Amino acid sequence: MEQFLLSVGLLVCLVCLVKCVRFSRYLFLSFCKALPGSFLRSMGQWAGEAGDSHGKQLARHGLNVVLISRTLEKLQVISEEIERTTGSRVKVVQADFTREDIYDHIEEQLKGLEIGVLVNNVGMLPNLLPSHFLSTSGESQVTFAPLSFRRRGLILNISSGVALRPWPLYSLYSASKAFVCTFSKALNVEYRDKGIIIQVLTPYSVSTPMTKYLNTSRVTKTADEFVKESLKYVTIGAETCGCLAHEILAIILNLIPSRIFYSSTTQRFLLKQFSDYLKSNISNR
Repeated sequence: MEQFLLSVGLLVCLVCLVKCVRFSRYLFLSFCKALPGSFLRSMGQWAGEAGDSHGKQLARHGLNVVLISRTLEKLQVISEEIERTTGSRVKVVQADFTREDIYDHIEEQLKGLEIGVLVNNVGMLPNLLPSHFLSTSGESQVTFAPLSFRRRGLILNISSGVALRPWPLYSLYSASKAFVCTFSKALNVEYRDKGIIIQVLTPYSVSTPMTKYLNTSRVTKTADEFVKESLKYVTIGAETCGCLAHEILAIILNLIPSRIFYSSTTQRFLLKQFSDYLKSNISNR
């Protein structure tokens, strides 16, 4: 029995050591300059994004950008700003990812472009406020742009921190993002020998139109802040929260026992106090 307990103790210490090493890498990278643009450019001349949050930062690293999204007017405004401020070329592709007949159109628009970086950032949050599944309106949409790489490449799939464990009151969104997380990590294993990096990002609070532009704080990042920091971690592994503050939050939440996290008291807190907090922090844009 003594030998068994000693073995268990050593295993626990080893796990803690691995976690400490991983966290120390985050600390080191968070205070470093952004990943050299030469690394991203070595993947290919163009970056494609299903969504429109990463385009500006990728262009600042010297990549030309393809923006794929639903609202043409918004895409044109963003593309003009990127071209004016970075000098990179921008191609706009209008596509509604709630439809299933768009992929041939996207493929046709991308012919001849050397896509080296792909960001999948299309999703819909049925309700910002916590709510029971049967009272949730709409749907949670998860989409992967159908792009293939001829050689090495980088794919960033945007999941969510609520994918890291089942989240009652965000059940549909949590489940769909958990699929993105699992799917991405499996693909990374399948394609890493071909020189393709597939990383899933699991951020918590980011101020975007989907989250009704929540007021920013040390935890709630602007989209630009989050993207800028997340690009530092593209070589850290198959999964990352994308910023140091969210990585710390994930560690803290992971320490909460399931018995407490899924208790009726916690669920009542989410329905009342957390809902009130969200309502008071929605920006009036």
